[in-house]
This record gives sequence, structure tokens and C-alpha cells, in this order.
Amino acid sequence: MEFSAPNLLAQLLAAPHRHTCEAPKDARGLYGLVDHLGYLRYIGSTKSPGQTFYSRIHQKHRSGSEHLSHYFSTMYNTGRMWRQRLDRATEADGGIAKKLRNAFVARHCRAVWVVLPDTADIGRLEAEVIAIAPAETTAWNGHKTAVYDEPVDLVDETIRHLGWGEREMAALERQRQHSLALSGGVANARATYAPEAHLPSFPKGPFRFVALDVETANNDRGSICQIGVACVRHDSSIVSWKTYVDPQVQEWRFTDLHGISAHTVAGAPVFTEVIAVLREALQGLTVYQHSSFDCGSITAACQQIRVSPPAWNWRDSVQIARKAWPELQGNGGYGLANLKSVLSLNFVHHDAGEDARAAAQIVLLAEQVGRGLTISTSPRLPSGPVSVRLAVAHASALARGRAGTHVLGEVEITQANVDNSHIYLRGFFDQFPSDAIGGSNKASIAPRQVSVDYGGDAPVMTDLDGSKKFFRNRSLAREFFMFHSVRAGDFAVLERLAPYQYRLRLRRS
Repeated sequence: MEFSAPNLLAQLLAAPHRHTCEAPKDARGLYGLVDHLGYLRYIGSTKSPGQTFYSRIHQKHRSGSEHLSHYFSTMYNTGRMWRQRLDRATEADGGIAKKLRNAFVARHCRAVWVVLPDTADIGRLEAEVIAIAPAETTAWNGHKTAVYDEPVDLVDETIRHLGWGEREMAALERQRQHSLALSGGVANARATYAPEAHLPSFPKGPFRFVALDVETANNDRGSICQIGVACVRHDSSIVSWKTYVDPQVQEWRFTDLHGISAHTVAGAPVFTEVIAVLREALQGLTVYQHSSFDCGSITAACQQIRVSPPAWNWRDSVQIARKAWPELQGNGGYGLANLKSVLSLNFVHHDAGEDARAAAQIVLLAEQVGRGLTISTSPRLPSGPVSVRLAVAHASALARGRAGTHVLGEVEITQANVDNSHIYLRGFFDQFPSDAIGGSNKASIAPRQVSVDYGGDAPVMTDLDGSKKFFRNRSLAREFFMFHSVRAGDFAVLERLAPYQYRLRLRRS
């Protein structure tokens, strides 16, 4: 029996997440490790003879020694679950911490697997699957990702489940302190202060809309260490507000990027205090973010403290910029760094207050460009002529145009297309690369995928269904229809930007 890497990867991605103790004791093959957030992070195999899913996942990855190839043990060697292997001075406390870590992984992490016969070349198949897997699904492979910060609430739940008392709690706290001392961090004990003395007063409205930006300490979106808000008044003037936030984490990966460290936020308010102020201050306002990162960070930080995210009216200034300056697609794009240059904006990148102000300025400049944009909930637009700098930048971008693109063809959209979320590509299907065309079901996906920019937050990755002759990932068509409010009779125009990169745009009937 032949096994293809795309087929096996599809099976791993679709497999149900199971507790590590449920791993089969009499089977071998490929497997994946799923973190406490529900994300597949590691792909491996039982390529060694005699090794089973259970022995590899439950007995090695979960309960093996940290700092080796036992990834659950390594990635959660943190906080109260930390121990230093072979350290006689902390051996007793470290044993308690390791028991906690084992229980935490068993309760809050998961695994997936695909059974293969012993006759299969499991090692080769593992390498082929890893080679085509999305980067986020192999983030742990080769220890490419830093150890997690302690998931405090889930660790607390695990301790309650174990029924541990004061002796164990004291041992775990000593382990946490040892970990902090060795890592050069600072204890993430909660600072005692009067919040009103450390939080700046939020500006008084009314405001037309606001823009919000966050900086984070590490790859965990909830590790917010600074928040900035730019408030736009009805005369289009901007007043800014920002604060440092103590994320109470040990790992600081982005200090070189934004200059914020554990020492910077010492004594700063924690997220609980900050979100209480912002929840009320931004209620009822349109809140712009530049991409979806900031909303995701606020949501993640709220989940960590077990409160509901605020019900703000989020909008994306990237999408506003896409509509205002479509010619920048493929010509530098819509990141703040490029827009700073093209629109002659003056701000310091990676400062939350400055970046929030930049996002607000982008929205205001887009209003002046017009092109049918509806920017905010207020009908009042800023007065005054379009700035000279914007006109020059806009003309320059137009001159660059859509160089390098090639129109493959266009398709008239029917109501059936809209109802069933697909766009038939039959008239120019032969112009797609053959290695991006697969079979009629997900079990026969192509070895390569293409990237399709439809105007939304990010391009969609998909291969093509060679039988039905449309993009296999139907979310692409669905999101394209919704984003552009497509009606039957409109036309979808497909352009090739580069090999394996395409743009789908709308032409009204």
C-alpha cells in the first residue's frame, strides 16, 4: 500500500484530539502533539522498532525528562512545573513539580495519530510530512519555540484536582522562584499599588472612532506589555493614551523589537486593571486595529483572566488601506512600515501609542481619498483639502500600477455559486501549475498549494480540485463573496501575481 505525504498530513490535521493516555499501545505510525490552547505544535513518528504510540506520547513526551526530545516535558518546564534535572539541591521539590507537570499535560494537552503498518517506511514518511506541513504545526520540532509561560489558571485547576496541600504548594513556589532566578527574570508576583495612581486618565470624548495597538512580551498573544489608544475627535484631531502593562511572564522575546522589558513594567498595572478602564471608555465606539493581531491579543488576555472580551466594534485599518490604495498590493503592501513611507507618516514603530496614532491617521487619509469608503459610524467627514504629501504618494503608487500581474480570466458569478461557496475556473484551469491540482476529495490534495489574496485580512492557502475545477478551500469563495458583498451577475477576476500567488478581485456587473 502506498502512502502519500499530503494524504497523511490531511489525516493528522483532521484527526480528533485525544488524551495522551488514549494513545494505542499496539500500533505505530505518525502522530502530533497538541498544546493546552488546542493547537497542533509537533509532528513525529514511532519509527524505532518496538515503539508504540502510547510509549512515545504518554510515557516519553509527557513524562520523560525535560531538555531532551520529550516535547511536552520540555515545553511545559516552566513556573511551578519547572525542575532542573539532576540537581540534588532541588531534587525533592523538583520531583513534586514534575508530578504536577505530568498531571497538567495529561489533563490539558492532547495528541493525534495516524496508524501505519510496520512494513511502511515510517521515518521517510515522517520527513516528507514535516517538509510540507504548515510552520505552526511543527513549531516545537527541533526546539524552535521557546518554553511556554506558565498557564496559571490551568495549573491551579490541576493542583486542585490533585488535592495538594500546603507542603506541595510551598515546594512548587520554591521551584518557581528557582526558575526565575536562573532565567534572570523577575518574580511575577502581583504588585500592590493603587491602580488609579499608575493608570493615566483616559481622555474625555466625544470621539468619532479610536485606534488601538498592543505590544506583547513574547509569542503568546495574551502577554500584553503595552497598550496605546488614539482617540479621533469630530474635528479629526487625535489625542493619544497609552500605558505599560505588567504581563506577569518570565519570557521576554521581543524586548529588542520594542525596548520593553520586565524592568520597564515593574510596578505597572496588570491587564485586569487596564481592561476595566478600556471596557468602559471604548464602549459603543468603532475600534480600529492594524490587522487582526490586536483584537486577538485582547481576547487572549481576557481568556487568561477568565473574563469575557469587550464587545467592541472592531474594524481593520489594513482593509481600509486596501480599498483606498489598491495599487499598493504587491508594491510594498499595507504594513505600517510601508505605509509610513508611502504616506509620509511620522511615528515611532513598535510603540503602542505611536502605532495606534498611525492607524488612526491612515483611516483619516483614506477618508480623504474617498473611493466610496465608509469609515466610521459618524457621517461627518474631516474638512480641508487632500494633503499634498498624500496626493504625491498616491500618484507615485498609481504610477507603479499593477506591474507584473497577469489576468488569467474572469467568471460571472451565479446565485448557485454564492449559495454553495464556489467559483468555477473551467475557462482557464489549464493555466494553474499541475502540482497544485489534486483529486476530487481531501484525501487526494495536491503536493503544492497556491496563495489567493481576496482582499481580506490575509491570503487563503488552497490547492485546486481537478475534478470540479475550483479552489478546494471553499472558505476562499465564501469570504470573497461576503467581503465584497457579491451579487449574482457580478464578475470574479483572477490575476496571477507570481508563481503560486494569485489575486481574486471583483468587477461589478
